[in-house]
Amino acid sequence: MIWLVEIRAALFDLHRTSAYLENPIGEDEIPEYLFSKGYEISRQQLNAAWTFVAFVDYPKYGYKNWRSYFSRILQRLEVRLDKETLDDVIRLLEQRYLYQLYPDAAESVIKSKKCGLKTAIVTNIAYFQFKKAVEPVKKYTDFVMTGFEAKCDKGNSKMYRKVLEILKVRPDEAVMIGDDIELDILLQKRLGMCAILLDRKRQNLKYQGADAVANSLSEALKIALRLGK
Repeated sequence: MIWLVEIRAALFDLHRTSAYLENPIGEDEIPEYLFSKGYEISRQQLNAAWTFVAFVDYPKYGYKNWRSYFSRILQRLEVRLDKETLDDVIRLLEQRYLYQLYPDAAESVIKSKKCGLKTAIVTNIAYFQFKKAVEPVKKYTDFVMTGFEAKCDKGNSKMYRKVLEILKVRPDEAVMIGDDIELDILLQKRLGMCAILLDRKRQNLKYQGADAVANSLSEALKIALRLGK
């Protein structure tokens, strides 16, 4: 589509857009380890508690490390681990739950900033979980919006209204780039923002709900920079 207002801000999703888990922990790894130590926590139970903490508790309390974050998950499950078992799980999370920037992410964030756009990362992921990954682009990022700063999850339009207020731009002056149709495209369109779907796997290249579809972050940024020109 033709965007008639100058784009002044670029918002980047994190998970699967700007960064990825290099060596993700399998869904059964932690439950199987806990079972071996005598703690009967199933994969479904762990996932449910983890999701609750990620979307409800983290926005309220803003945990700053894996120990406090995972301890809250255990509280939701009403389970207390012995110190050795808890230390082992925390060590696993610290060593394996590591985000890495995609090769085109740093280049795209830096370029957007140098081209005069205000920039932000918008995500449900707790900041401590990706803090090291975004170090290369930190000085080129005006704001990192997580659930804690917004006091809500990405499914709530409040998160986007708040980041736009912080960046001092109107919805029609901002473009969101992300891989999730519901959370990165449809919600933003309802707010009056421009939205570009990142489709690295080329599964939704014909999707009509976004202003554009790109198969790389570099391509998405090129499209964003053309909008309103």
